[in-house]
Amino acid sequence: MSSVRKLAPATDVPEPPSRFFVPSEDLLAAGKKLRDTVSRESQGVWKRPRHRVSPLKVLHASDSGRLPELIPIRYGRMLQSPFTFFRGAANVMAADLATSPSIGINVQACGDCHLLNFGGFATPERNIIFEINDFDETAPAPWEWDVKRLATSFVLAARSNGLPDAAGRDAAVTCARSYRERLREAAEMSPLESWYSHFSWEDLLGLLDRPTQKRLRRRVEKARSQTSSELDFPKLADMVGGAVHIKDQPPLIFHPAFARDRGFRAKLDKFLADYRETLAEDRRALLDRYHLVDAAIKVVGIGSVGRYCAIGLFMSPANQPLFLQFKQATASVLEPYAGKSVYRHAGQRVVMGQRLMQSASDIFLGWTTGFEGRELYVRQLRDAKIKPLVETFNRSMLAIYGTACGWALARAHAKASDPWLVCGYLGRSDVFDEAMGDFAVAYADQTERDYAALKAAVGAGRIEAELAEAS
Repeated sequence: MSSVRKLAPATDVPEPPSRFFVPSEDLLAAGKKLRDTVSRESQGVWKRPRHRVSPLKVLHASDSGRLPELIPIRYGRMLQSPFTFFRGAANVMAADLATSPSIGINVQACGDCHLLNFGGFATPERNIIFEINDFDETAPAPWEWDVKRLATSFVLAARSNGLPDAAGRDAAVTCARSYRERLREAAEMSPLESWYSHFSWEDLLGLLDRPTQKRLRRRVEKARSQTSSELDFPKLADMVGGAVHIKDQPPLIFHPAFARDRGFRAKLDKFLADYRETLAEDRRALLDRYHLVDAAIKVVGIGSVGRYCAIGLFMSPANQPLFLQFKQATASVLEPYAGKSVYRHAGQRVVMGQRLMQSASDIFLGWTTGFEGRELYVRQLRDAKIKPLVETFNRSMLAIYGTACGWALARAHAKASDPWLVCGYLGRSDVFDEAMGDFAVAYADQTERDYAALKAAVGAGRIEAELAEAS
């Protein structure tokens, strides 16, 4: 695509025999010097590039390889609001971010960092933590890109809730401030402390008033009371002819025609065997205590609609269910601008990025190659997942949630990288925070213009859209 600025590496950074032994004071000073090249105020500017590719062309290009019958559902979900458009247009923003100022320091980036891709889930020890929970687009890329996408999502969420722009901008500034302050805390930890650190559910509760704490504790206890597979089983499965099957609920859950082909089960067993090899031996032993009884397509999300996504229903000898999700992975939307992944398999890219960014990952996280060579990653369908009820947030709650998301993102960026350079650049003032508020409002306006273009194209019949409830 045109108008893509190549990222330049950070300059004036000390080059000792090993970068792990650069004194933090030298890194802070080098980071501060980067302001001479890219001022913090400039990070708040969004100007539409002169040769910007049409967002509809960018979206259409990503339709390639999707299941054709599901593409209208994707656009139907994006049409619900500018915020849902934003959620489904990570590739559009990636192209735009590549033209924005950057100091050239990469981290393991989420790639689709918006406030609804954060939430609570259970660790293998069954503790509830607050983390990023979507890594389809993860790749090494400039740290600013995640911060800017996250900040923008707060302005769009505020508008969607009928709140004034001042509320959305305040939440974006709060999020950036939290990121800056928590990144500094992580930098001051030892590498081991940073690796083991996490944002617990108790940390989140500590930001809330007592009534909200009480309501949230009830949700947590409910999530802990049963496995997600046990909760999902009555909704997704039933008995047919004395055997357990996943219920068809078209167009969102259905058994594909090729599932009736001769040899389907043998191919499926091969994919499962390949997936099993990507797990640690103890996880293989656990998986072996279940057997697959059925699999079906399940439409999820917004940006993922049309990509191959299936759920597999496994049962233990005592008929206890386990749902695994097999989700197609393609090249990250960041790769055209930040560099090609070192992993040849896109599913492995997702898994490795998730493990680098999360303090604890799903015990069944792995990858395989499915039908027609589709590269997939595998995880539990849900694991005590607690989604934020963002649509109910008022101004105060949106700002509190901004604090939580900024905290979690800083921890994720710092886990496998040395953040001192970025900390030196950010400093201790609110200059960068305020810049993120400016950027968030400006890019939210751009998103609304792009949304209007999609709406006009659907109205003119150039794009087909079908309304369907988002998952």
